[in-house]
Amino acid sequence: MEKYPYLLDFFNALEINPFPIQNTLAMLIESLPMDHLVQFGLNHKSLSAQILEFIAKMEQCRDKIHGSMDHLVIEGGFDKNGCPETMGITLFPGEVVSVVGPTGSGKSQLLSDIECLAQGDTPSGRKVLPDGKTLDAPSRFSGEFRLVAQLSQNMNFVMDLTVEAFLQMHAESRLIDKIPEKITQVYQSAVMLAGEPFSLNTAITSLSGGQSRALMIADVAYLSASPVVLIDEIENAGIDRIKAVSLLLNKEKIVLIATHDPLLALSCDRRIVIKNGGIADVIKTLAAEKKSAACLAGLDRKLGLLRERVRKGKRLIFDQNYFFDHS
Repeated sequence: MEKYPYLLDFFNALEINPFPIQNTLAMLIESLPMDHLVQFGLNHKSLSAQILEFIAKMEQCRDKIHGSMDHLVIEGGFDKNGCPETMGITLFPGEVVSVVGPTGSGKSQLLSDIECLAQGDTPSGRKVLPDGKTLDAPSRFSGEFRLVAQLSQNMNFVMDLTVEAFLQMHAESRLIDKIPEKITQVYQSAVMLAGEPFSLNTAITSLSGGQSRALMIADVAYLSASPVVLIDEIENAGIDRIKAVSLLLNKEKIVLIATHDPLLALSCDRRIVIKNGGIADVIKTLAAEKKSAACLAGLDRKLGLLRERVRKGKRLIFDQNYFFDHS
């Protein structure tokens, strides 16, 4: 119990009291009445097997063996006309890649292919290969050790928990060390990204859309073991998107962002261009484009000030390159 404290939750789920501790685990199992185990579809032998499997999976989670990935290969499939894609792409940890293209071009389909680790069985016909290898079904559809975390445009919580309780539960399930410190780190980062304060005692169901996205981005950055993160149109979340990308980048994950935002696109290492459902090009961001991004960042800050004035109900009157507050 000292070495594997999470066994207490396992025993509680089966209404087994492991205290007082027997000399060995085998003695505890053999002491359990058979009629009690039958309620859960178990016998002494199958319970022993389940305990060992549970320990193995939890230790795998603790060691984060499942979270390591050297690269991710996306093999080309077909566009909406059935024409073969002329290229694929290999992604590496530590880089942020944007996915760009007109509305309806197929950006979300690419993210969906990656999320389900497609093996040629989606409408695009693409294959997504972690470390260049084909996954078997148990690895691909494992609920415990997912390789991909996806943040969609619509975040809706259904659990009646506070922010602190939610983070506590997730951290415990991941066997995170120093949980109180991690909770504080996630919370402070989420508030920074959201730009609108909320407390650890706030119910997650009462968070705004921007606060929810900010909380989940911070959660993915610090608590999630998934080495691949997919984000759909983060610019619509009402959060500091550049800080969000920086936060995820620092965690050495592969990050893909579907976006229409030129500032985000130029802030990424590469961008995947989608046309008519297919990958049309992969563009490496040039040094000159990085300089352009710096200029765009200045304009974006000015627009941010205007948005803040609008939120506060102030009037905006323009005179050439300036605006005046006449509130």
